[in-house]
Amino acid sequence: MSQPGAPSNRSDDALVQVRGLRTVLGGKTIFDGIDLDIPRGKITAIMGPSGTGKTTLLRHITGQLMPDAGSIRVDGADVPTLSRSALFDLREKIGFLFQNSALLTDFDVFENVAFPLRQHLKLPEEIVRNIVLTKLQAVGLRGAAQLMPDELSGGMARRVALARAIIRDPMLILYDEPFVGLDPIALNQVLRLIRTLNETLGITSVLVAHEFAAVARVADLVYLIAGGKLVAQGTPDQLRDDPSPWTRQFFGGEADGPVPFQYPARDYATDLGFAGGAA
Repeated sequence: MSQPGAPSNRSDDALVQVRGLRTVLGGKTIFDGIDLDIPRGKITAIMGPSGTGKTTLLRHITGQLMPDAGSIRVDGADVPTLSRSALFDLREKIGFLFQNSALLTDFDVFENVAFPLRQHLKLPEEIVRNIVLTKLQAVGLRGAAQLMPDELSGGMARRVALARAIIRDPMLILYDEPFVGLDPIALNQVLRLIRTLNETLGITSVLVAHEFAAVARVADLVYLIAGGKLVAQGTPDQLRDDPSPWTRQFFGGEADGPVPFQYPARDYATDLGFAGGAA
């Protein structure tokens, strides 16, 4: 397996390149000099303990949040230095699958998927209809076009959100916790869709997820972030067999390890009011 601090892919094969990323939010260091590459046409998973900055990394890639130091390049463009108009142009090439799908509750399935087209393009209604139905067909839900979000199961809602994310044929899709709340059947459907869409459309995909069993079935490359650092990287098989304490704790579900179970606190006996503190 590659060394934790060094990107495992050649830079010229990377759609997203992160170098020396440093981010401090509310006095807490989220990233402390992270380097990583997201290879073109592959599925890359970003994993780590809760609060380690996985979703924050997605916000950096889309330019919603600027770093305190370092660079984030997407398709050759240095995101923190882009003008407002150039940043909007870049975002139009990126699809985003939100946590819990984030469907518009007053719109039916068809209009949820059509929403990005109506917001950004002036297309004849017949073309909008054909594009939307094509994307719904790709996720197996063309027959559900007239259903409302509250009529959908969790898995169906995630698939509608995926159809919306690919409506403009993006070069990059960012998935923020795509597996949360899915039953085994829906999970299998979503995993198959992610892999199929990535291969047939040539999309580059980035998954933020906690479920290693699901990630291992679909990801080509996994980065493990903890304590502001990149602590492990490799294929799912490499990380599964890696003996480091970080991978053992995170993928083995151990309660204590490099990420402590106890939040830092004063002496326990002192807090309980015992004279003299701990023995």
